[in-house]
Parts: sequence; structure tokens; C-alpha cells
Amino acid sequence: MVKHPVHIYLVGSHSTGKTTLARWIRDRYGLPMISEVARGVLAELEAPLDQIRSNLEIVDRYQTQVFARQIAAEREQSGSFVSDRAFCNLAYAAHHSTVLSQLASLPSFAEYMSSVRTGIVFFLRPHRELLAEDGVRASVAWEEVLRIDGMVKLLLELHAVPYVPCESLSMQERVRLIESVLALAGVPTVDALRPSLPFGEITPRARNGAGHVSARSGRSTTSA
Repeated sequence: MVKHPVHIYLVGSHSTGKTTLARWIRDRYGLPMISEVARGVLAELEAPLDQIRSNLEIVDRYQTQVFARQIAAEREQSGSFVSDRAFCNLAYAAHHSTVLSQLASLPSFAEYMSSVRTGIVFFLRPHRELLAEDGVRASVAWEEVLRIDGMVKLLLELHAVPYVPCESLSMQERVRLIESVLALAGVPTVDALRPSLPFGEITPRARNGAGHVSARSGRSTTSA
């Protein structure tokens, strides 16, 4: 079992299933989840989506606030957490804004990337079947997804962030991969954290007359 907080990140382009998997990790491992902060920033700007797509001043402010909000949300967590992104909005900043160089020159950027390197990062690769309009990004065109995917990979490699590629479209294979990695890292599941009954102890079900536990065998039996 791990002795220090574990930070788990799901990174990648939009429409790759990051939030779905983050929710699964949250429930499976009982971890606090940092949800996508972009929606909150978008709501606060009170700007129509078409302005986010075309007005550079608003786009710059939006991308700057999203990155700052992600850092702040992580700092609020004193223990382990799972986040459905990390620095991913910087990939969008590279394509849709003019502030990437400013953000990358901030001391907080280097500190943040150093922090991400100590976490467990799953890099979700895109699939056409997952494309869906979500009301936040500028596009769900396949070409745009591939550009963002390539930029996320560039950021991972450029900043020497260790990551686990998640290539499969199958949810079953994705969760099996995550289970294996987190097991090797010593991250316990919710079930593993539940106290087990001592040998021969009567369960609540048995006390209610639905069955009983044999003190000799520890096995539950039910009357016909």
C-alpha cells in the first residue's frame, strides 16, 4: 500500500473518454475527483461559444484562467486524487490562442510539470467512435482531435513526464490496464479498504434470520 498521496491524471485530446475513466477510478478507488475546470471558467466568462472560437482576447483569457484553475484545484487537495486532465488545455492554447509562450515561461508552469511527473499519468489516445460535441471545445473534427493529441504527446515528451499509453477503445481493456498499473503502484481499491469480518463472526444478514455463519467453517448457510 502506498504511503504518500497519489495523483492520477487522465490526459489526451477531447472526446477520448477521460472523464468517464476518471469517474470509474473515483468510484473504484474512493478518490476525490477534480472535474474539468474549463466548463466553470466558460460559465464565468459568460461569453457565447462562437466568441471563444474567434475572439483572441477572450480565448487568451479563457486559456489562462483554465490553467490557473487546474493548478488551484490540485493544490486544494491535501491527499490523493484523480483528475480528468492536467496540462491539456495548453495543447488547445497552442492552436487557438497567443498565450502559450507566456504561460510556459511562468515559474508556476515548471513547478506544475514537475509535480505531474511524480503522478501516475494515463495518456488516452483518440478514436473516431468517441467523437462528440460537448459545448466547450472549438471543434470535434477528427483532424482537430489528432492535432491536440499530437500536442499533448509533445508536452509529455518535452517535459519528460512518464505516462502509460491507453490505446484501446474497449472500456473493459482500459479499466484492466488501469487496474494493473494502480495495483503495481500499491493503490488500494475501495473493497480492499473495507475491514473483513473475523473468522466465524455473525454477519448482519445472519442476525436478521436470512442465514447463519458456522463458527467452525466460517461459511454462510441458508435455511430452505
